[in-house]
Amino acid sequence: MIRCLAIDDETLALDLLEDNIRQVPFLQLVKRCKNAYEAMQVLQDESIDLIFLDIQMPGITGMQFLQSLQSRPMVIFITAYKEYALEGFNLDVLDYLVKPVPFDRFLKATNKALEYYNLKQKTASSQDIIPEYIFVNSEYNLVKIFINDITHVEGLKDYIKIHVTTSNKPVITRMSLKAIEEKLPVSKFVRVHKSYIISIDKITSIRKNRIHLEMSEIPISDMYRATFFKSINHEGIKT
Repeated sequence: MIRCLAIDDETLALDLLEDNIRQVPFLQLVKRCKNAYEAMQVLQDESIDLIFLDIQMPGITGMQFLQSLQSRPMVIFITAYKEYALEGFNLDVLDYLVKPVPFDRFLKATNKALEYYNLKQKTASSQDIIPEYIFVNSEYNLVKIFINDITHVEGLKDYIKIHVTTSNKPVITRMSLKAIEEKLPVSKFVRVHKSYIISIDKITSIRKNRIHLEMSEIPISDMYRATFFKSINHEGIKT
């Protein structure tokens, strides 16, 4: 069941939205709010998976409200204004509905939310099972490497170097960085550069565009910067 929050300053719009939500079997309306201030309180007290959000509201607009959230549920904008669509999608909203919303269009948006919700739940479940080790081919041997020993992985064209805490010599194997990335648990490792994957556990500090591990210094590229800081639950650092 997807727990929903409806936010709109117009009572009639909230009534119509509530009626639509109640017709969808996998949606549960937790609360309806007439402004962003009420919604902020609900988010503190309740677990919310999906927000139906109006844009033009007195005080704090829907855009401003969404930008203020550090941890965002799924969001579907429902508004009378078409011109905010691009800005809305730049904020990673699931869908953008223009009033009056036909029920079939509303249902299409909620089905998209269900698909994303199920995928997120499946991903979270798979991340709960973290392998203790992996095997790779190196120097005609099948080498066992414990996940917790890996500090970082370095890409070298057709080969990679797997750096570990238990040896000064990295394990070299003919493998792509993408292939080893798929073997490593995403909750513990993150790509920070086209040539580097690092262990989040082994980070000692971050300064400007450099990540300091226990025995190494790794660059952060602009391409992976946002993903990296999201992985460590941080918005970034001032440089």
